[in-house]
Amino acid sequence: MSSRCVSMNSRKLSGRLPSGDHPETSEHEHDKPEEDDGEIVHFSHPEHRLARFDFPYLFMCMGCKEYGAGKRFMCQTCGFQLHEFCALAPPYLHDHPFHPKHQHLLFFDKPAGGFLRCKCDICGKSVKGFTFRCASCSFDMHPCCAAMTRRMELPAAHEHSLLLSPAADAAETSLMCQVCRRRRRSSSGHVYQCLPCGYCIHARCAKDMVNGLYVHGIVPPEKRNVIAAAAKVTVNALFGVIGGLIEGIGEGVGEAFVENLGRSRRSFR
Repeated sequence: MSSRCVSMNSRKLSGRLPSGDHPETSEHEHDKPEEDDGEIVHFSHPEHRLARFDFPYLFMCMGCKEYGAGKRFMCQTCGFQLHEFCALAPPYLHDHPFHPKHQHLLFFDKPAGGFLRCKCDICGKSVKGFTFRCASCSFDMHPCCAAMTRRMELPAAHEHSLLLSPAADAAETSLMCQVCRRRRRSSSGHVYQCLPCGYCIHARCAKDMVNGLYVHGIVPPEKRNVIAAAAKVTVNALFGVIGGLIEGIGEGVGEAFVENLGRSRRSFR
């Protein structure tokens, strides 16, 4: 399935996300949301305008297909909702701290095609909608993860500024994340640390502070994969059938062996 790059809002993410050194974005005017008194017309929902709201309730972003709470853009006609950072995502990011290997990450409104669904290289979750993808390699990143910067202010979790540690440094240390309480490093290897007091948090755990879930004390529901559950039942049933066949074959072979052995003994008499 092909994906298309979509140019959206040209404004930087600063001022709408946790403060810090935000990645540089392009000043591209094509396809940016039209604004009128705080409302926008977004390419993903052109039939109605979206207005900015801040509700402490769980919602599903129809852009990245991930949960959020708090700030959002919402259609008052049909209830369509987008994370604020998804609605205002720039057409591309330049020199993002999570991917220093290559300079440019392009915005796509659909995940890469193929049999296997790609995963976000920061949080490890599946990419189901909006994503930033490297133009040179297979690196993918949710808009929410892209909203995190080198320096993060997360007052809901810690009173001091948190700095992003290089992946190599994070791999060499055994720091306990103060959110998930695990010492193992995250799938991406990115860790935020407080230099004055040593507070540590995985980047994937900091994500829930950016999307509003942690701030509002919301734990998103775990979506059970019906297909995976059905496949598991099918595999277990298949193994049961195979096991029964093997057992039956074994019994049949054993009975045949005993019968042949009896015949052999009678023939020697």
